[in-house]
Amino acid sequence: MASSNDQCTSLPPSTIPNNDAVAILGVWEAPWRDRQRFLQSRGYMLRPRYHPDWVPSWRTNNQSIIWCEDALSAPLRENLIDARRMSDDMLVYIKRVKAGDNESRITTMLSSERLRQDPRNHSVPVLDLFQDDEDPGISYMVMPFLRLIDSPQLDLVEEVVEFIDQTLEGLVFMHEQGVAHRDCTYKNLMMDAAAMYPRGFHPINESFLPNAKTMARPRPRTSVPVRYYYIDYGLSVAVGSDGRDQEVPELSGDVPYDPFKVDIFIVGNLFRRMFHDRLSNVDFLVALFEPMVKSDPLARPDAVAAHQRWLAIRAMVSPFTRRWRLRPRREPWQETVMYETYASISTAYFFRGYLVATCILVVVIYHGIV
Repeated sequence: MASSNDQCTSLPPSTIPNNDAVAILGVWEAPWRDRQRFLQSRGYMLRPRYHPDWVPSWRTNNQSIIWCEDALSAPLRENLIDARRMSDDMLVYIKRVKAGDNESRITTMLSSERLRQDPRNHSVPVLDLFQDDEDPGISYMVMPFLRLIDSPQLDLVEEVVEFIDQTLEGLVFMHEQGVAHRDCTYKNLMMDAAAMYPRGFHPINESFLPNAKTMARPRPRTSVPVRYYYIDYGLSVAVGSDGRDQEVPELSGDVPYDPFKVDIFIVGNLFRRMFHDRLSNVDFLVALFEPMVKSDPLARPDAVAAHQRWLAIRAMVSPFTRRWRLRPRREPWQETVMYETYASISTAYFFRGYLVATCILVVVIYHGIV
């Protein structure tokens, strides 16, 4: 039984409706309700809200709507829905795609059994792919449920280092397969955080347990295996005016360009904008991203060269630096003093064995000299 301190409302008070509007499915939700039984027959269970015979729980249990999980609607993304794989209760995403389209073809190719054996493969795994039983032009692609890379936020320099390790490793692998993502921006790089949440989390209110009432308490990112993935290969045609990263200098609908060098720019720009521009103690990244974001595509490294450069930079980052907290560039000095004090104690505790051994060694050397 959760304590009262663990209980939180599922919906902010300002969003609680005065009527039963949340009992009406959105236009993006209704099609999923209509396919619920079919998806169940394929081994995937949608949340109660999307069952054809759903009766809103707050009408029968006399609870406030803020405590009812089935009041939570899916985000306004008509081609995506969360579900549970019935065989093991795994939280998954089901994506509706056009049968045989570019996205499903590339994603499943990168998720083939042979390529999945390579640990450098950071393309989102495809757990299942099946055709709709009514419309042969529609297929459903099942993937692990992933979270944004900063949900929860990164805390230590080591976590940034690990993210860059996996991102560049995955980019090298992807390019080796002849695939250029061409839209590998923030929202198309996600993480499998299942190990951080041993009790699970709710797919809509991700800060809560699956019951949508109790706060979920994640394990530290450095204490469990967290894996980052490239997703959404369907936007591979969106490298012109529709691409998410509008800073790529050579983007054009008319002039040919090297899509692999576009990937290099986008990933380098992500490192710059997400980490260097926001954090004051990751300046070692400058030597990595500056060549990647050069205006001239020919001056940018390829994925292999960028990865090799990163390995050289990474080797120069000390263990103490890696274990230090990420320090925001715009942080009040009072917070800096408080958090730096805590970071000093935390880091000293982490390296306590090393520090004790070093002190003993110094004493032994000192007495040996004396």
